[in-house]
Amino acid sequence: MSWTSVERDPPPDDADPLDHLLFRQHHVISRRQALRHLTRNALYYRVAAGRWQQPVRSIFVAHTGPIGIPQQRWIGVLATRGPLAAFSALEILGLKGYRKPYTEILITAKRRVTLVPPDTVIRRTAYLPTGDVLTAGLPPATVAARSLVDAAQWARDDAEATAVIAAAFQQRLVLSGEVLAVLGRLRGVRREALIRQTVDDARGGSHSISEVQFLQLCRRNGLPDPSRQVVRNDSRGRKRYRDALFQEWGVHVEIDGAQHMEVRAWSADMTQHNEIAISGDRLLRFTAWQIRRDPDTVVRQLRAALRAAGWSPS
Repeated sequence: MSWTSVERDPPPDDADPLDHLLFRQHHVISRRQALRHLTRNALYYRVAAGRWQQPVRSIFVAHTGPIGIPQQRWIGVLATRGPLAAFSALEILGLKGYRKPYTEILITAKRRVTLVPPDTVIRRTAYLPTGDVLTAGLPPATVAARSLVDAAQWARDDAEATAVIAAAFQQRLVLSGEVLAVLGRLRGVRREALIRQTVDDARGGSHSISEVQFLQLCRRNGLPDPSRQVVRNDSRGRKRYRDALFQEWGVHVEIDGAQHMEVRAWSADMTQHNEIAISGDRLLRFTAWQIRRDPDTVVRQLRAALRAAGWSPS
């Protein structure tokens, strides 16, 4: 079992302050911190005796087991004295599905860093106000909105930038006003236009990467913008959400991910489909794979459905 999965019990209230510090920092401690509680000889004796390890200069881990993700984060923060940033910060703030194999640290452009641990990436910024850093967090990290902007501008490509923004809104980590406020404070943000557009799409109801890509597909091909995540009541009065609705023409679109293949979800989806057909509207269903890999078919069928319902290109 790795230290990332061990259930840790906090030390008793009357335990040594060093034990409390090690608990808060997932057993990672800097040399400066350690010497507040131990003599130099006592510190290095623990390493020599095999009770502690020293993965990088001036940083110690108070166990000899594998170094997991929580320890890697703390090693990066203590070695560089900068907060977690971008994807690393978003993960500890609760974002699921975007773990990176490295730790991202944010520091100001003029600061010198003499020690960069393995699997640590230094990001630099001209502007890092105290309000953008959660100093009470363990470990310290940039706030969600700043982290999201940085993750989007440092993503490997536009698709990943779009995806992480959509995911952050879908998982309710940020509000659009918070992200736009960060953009207003920063200068020279890479992909700023893309970030603003994706935030606007997410605010309008596109809460997944597939829904954002569908909206982009409509715009590129001269189709009208649908309403997104529209609430409708079914025959029993229960609220149902439509991924996209071209309300003027009564054309509904559902974008199916893997969760729609589960039997109960599939059955509920079929019931909704039937109720839409009974009402006289049209329902198109596409998979997320089709949106990404077969957009021509999606556009062709959508255009045909809209034309059949009375739409004509202006």
